[in-house]
Amino acid sequence: MAKNLEISFLLDFYGEMLTEKQREVIEYYYNDDLSLGEIAGNEGISRQGVRDSIKRAESQLLEMEERLGLARRFREMRAGLEQITQAAQEIIDCNQRFTYSKDINDRAELIRDTAARLNQ
Repeated sequence: MAKNLEISFLLDFYGEMLTEKQREVIEYYYNDDLSLGEIAGNEGISRQGVRDSIKRAESQLLEMEERLGLARRFREMRAGLEQITQAAQEIIDCNQRFTYSKDINDRAELIRDTAARLNQ
């Protein structure tokens, strides 16, 4: 299951770099959950042809990610923005519990809100 999610995720990043036929076949398989037989019937090719096309597209997606790292970088940025949002909220909470400073509160809220907006 994890492989399915990973390929589907990579397809979002690099799908336009595949041929139209490869993109269609791999989308049918991973996003629409069609079987090899169903795809073969829809596309008018053999099950083996569908399988070969999927394997070739998977390899290309994985190679593009290895070279470019866009999906990895996206995940890292999302995780970092979540950490920033959480840390800013902790600053707000500490500021309210101890010595309150409107400046600290306003800046922490700006950081939190900006990070949350960027993480959407």
